[in-house]
Amino acid sequence: MPAPIRTRRLILIGVCCMQGCARLGPDFASQREDWTADWHSAAIDQASAVRALPDIREWWQIFADPTLERLIAEGDAHNASLRIAGLRVLEARAQLGIAQSGRFPQMQQAGADALYTSRRQAGGRNPVDSRFWQYSAAFDIGWELDFWGRFSRAIESADAAYFAAHANYDDVLVLLHGQMADTYYALRTAEARLRIARDNAALQQRSYEITERLFRSGQTDELDLQQARTQYLGTLSTIPEFEGQILRTRNALAVLIGRPPGALADLPELASHEGLIPLVDRAVLQDVPANLLLRRPDIRAAELQIAAQSALIGVALADLYPSLTLLGSIGWSASTLGGTPNSLTLLGGPSLRWNVFDYGRIRNNVRVQDARLQQLIVAYQDSVRQAAREADDAASGLIKALEREEILRDAAVSAKRSLTLANALYREGYSDFQRVLDAQRALVAQQDAYLVNRGSAVSNVIALYKALGGGWHSDQPMVDAATRAQMQQRTNWGELLDGPVRVPPGAAR
Repeated sequence: MPAPIRTRRLILIGVCCMQGCARLGPDFASQREDWTADWHSAAIDQASAVRALPDIREWWQIFADPTLERLIAEGDAHNASLRIAGLRVLEARAQLGIAQSGRFPQMQQAGADALYTSRRQAGGRNPVDSRFWQYSAAFDIGWELDFWGRFSRAIESADAAYFAAHANYDDVLVLLHGQMADTYYALRTAEARLRIARDNAALQQRSYEITERLFRSGQTDELDLQQARTQYLGTLSTIPEFEGQILRTRNALAVLIGRPPGALADLPELASHEGLIPLVDRAVLQDVPANLLLRRPDIRAAELQIAAQSALIGVALADLYPSLTLLGSIGWSASTLGGTPNSLTLLGGPSLRWNVFDYGRIRNNVRVQDARLQQLIVAYQDSVRQAAREADDAASGLIKALEREEILRDAAVSAKRSLTLANALYREGYSDFQRVLDAQRALVAQQDAYLVNRGSAVSNVIALYKALGGGWHSDQPMVDAATRAQMQQRTNWGELLDGPVRVPPGAAR
């Protein structure tokens, strides 16, 4: 049989063996616990309503606040943590490419040599000096057959890791949008508290000025004057605290959208909506909590990490068995030395390798991979429980904040009316100044408590959406154009920088 035909048959047999090989190690199995199938929370049921819009992926639209929407859009485009998460998707995509190369011959090596020889002879009858060139070229190929699924399992692991990187990117979006909204409404709450503090400081200043005039005219004693002054200065001292809180919160917003601190001057919307805290009554959901929990990006990422680690057990197990490699080599050599023939060499055949004596290294590596898998399983199951707890806590917090809101609103109205009556009675001489001071103090406390509680209700709505995995939508590419151009100048990325394509939650791997 001619050599080329034998070679083709050998390659064909090898490919057939690769297609029919066994894959060692466990196949991925979902580790979801039974309770997740029909889990529901009475608090979430009470704190939420089922409506088609807005989509939970863009839950912030329930606030109908264009300033918040602009901040979120800028954060999607420039936030550092989100950009790093996008680059990690690129890294995982390149790692997948490395793993996929195992489908092809692992060794493909070409070499060439050119040697110059100068030989000087001495003695003998006819000493002849010789100078000549020697040329050689060779191409070697080695293809390890995937009998035990070493390479297919590695591809499976890298594929799961790539999808996990996508899920981690979505998780960063969830956290970013939640933090952005929370920080933004913390700013609005601080602005509202500052406004109330200034209004009450102005009222108390007038009371202080009145008592000062009465004291100078001898109509009241110094105690009323000093008490009025103390209360006024105490309220006045809270204003710098609120102003500092506002500055810190604005700086936090600036960093979240990728700007340096103090760089929000070109956002006039911040001033136009100053101190505006939305009134919320409940969250809007499009699905049952159990399904939303399992679609949460960090939960999906944890499950995909289990799949990636499960495949690595098969990679480790393959080291226990022999490897069969098809080897081939073509070599050519020539020389300028007269009378020396040129030669062409063809070599080919199988090579068997088996690490028989490893002193427990391979088996212990399998055990290491299995222990890591079990750790990820436990971590995944705990993550689901923690997610359910976060959602239930946020819903409970919202319910209680809404219950307190009505009470505090009525209390603030009563406190304002009490101050009006206390001032009237004091002016008519029917009560002392202490009742005015008490009424002022109660008004400040009740108004501030009402604003804090409204901010807490908004914060709990945001926490509920975040706990259920909402907010992973973004119109921005994972890697922006400027970053792609910078990376392309350094390294040939081929087609990897054209995407990567975003993977929807729950997509089949």
